[in-house]
Amino acid sequence: MELSVDRLTKHYGSKIAVDCVSAALKPGVYGLLGANGAGKTTLMRIMCAILEATSGEVLLDGKEVTSMGADYRNVLGYLPQDFGYYPGYTAQEFLMYVSALKGIPKNIAKKRAAELLEEVGLDHVAHKKIKTFSGGMKQRVGIAQALLNNPEILILDEPTAGLDPKERVRFRNLLSDYAGDKIVVLSTHIVSDVEAIADKVLLMKKGKFILQGSVPDLIKKAEGKVWELTVPQEEAGRWQAKGVIANLRHEGQQVVLRIISDNMPGEMAVPCEAALEDLYLYYFPTEQEGVR
Repeated sequence: MELSVDRLTKHYGSKIAVDCVSAALKPGVYGLLGANGAGKTTLMRIMCAILEATSGEVLLDGKEVTSMGADYRNVLGYLPQDFGYYPGYTAQEFLMYVSALKGIPKNIAKKRAAELLEEVGLDHVAHKKIKTFSGGMKQRVGIAQALLNNPEILILDEPTAGLDPKERVRFRNLLSDYAGDKIVVLSTHIVSDVEAIADKVLLMKKGKFILQGSVPDLIKKAEGKVWELTVPQEEAGRWQAKGVIANLRHEGQQVVLRIISDNMPGEMAVPCEAALEDLYLYYFPTEQEGVR
C-alpha cells in the first residue's frame, strides 16, 4: 500500500497554504511537524478528500482518491483538530452513530465501540453524556471514532491536544500497537510525541516540506547548533536574545541556558546533544506563519 502526494498545491486567493508538496507514504507512522499556519491542516484535509486541491493529486496505489468515493472512505480514519460531537449523546451512543454513518453493521459496531472505549480508558463512562466530559476525555472519544472502521489509513490532526501526560503515553502506545501494516499521519505540536513513535518526520514550513527523514537523520541536522551556557541570573535576558532558548535551569544564583544557534553564543558555551525539539526550534523560532 502506498499513499502518495504528488505536487499538491492549495491557494486561498493570493495566499498559498500548500505549495507543490510531494511525498510517498508507505505503512508506518509519519509525524507532520510545523508551526501554526504552516499548512498542515489544509494538507491533511486534502489527503482526506474533504478539501479540493488547486492542483496536484493524492493517490492510493496509483488511484486518485477523489475518484474512489466510498472505497477510499472505507479505508480512511480521520480525527480533525476540532471534531464535532453531539453533547447529549453518551460516548457509546456517539460511537454507534458514527459507526452507522460509516456503514459498519450494528453487531460489529457495538463490539468495536466497547473495545475502543476500553482502549482509550473510557469504558467506565461509556454511558455518560459527552457534555459532562473533560476536554481530554472528549479528545479520547475523537480518537476512538477515528479507529472505528479499523482504517488502513489513519490521519490525526492534533490528537493529543488536551491530553495529560499519562493519557498521551496511553495514546502513543495505542498508536504504536495499531500502526503495523497501516499508514498513520500524525500532526502535533508536541514534538516529544513524534520523536517517540514516528518512523518518518515531514517538516512543513510556509506550505512546503523543508525536510523529510527518520528521527535520527533529522536530529543529525541539529548537531552543532545546540549549546548550554551558564550565566548569572541577572544576565539571562541578554543571552536569550542571542538565540532560541529551549529550556532554562536554575542552579543557585546561576542560570543554565540551552540555546539553539548556528554560532557559539559565548566563550563559556559548551555543545550538547541535540533532540528533535531542538531541530523544531531551529526552524520555528516563532510559532505563527499565517495559514493553517
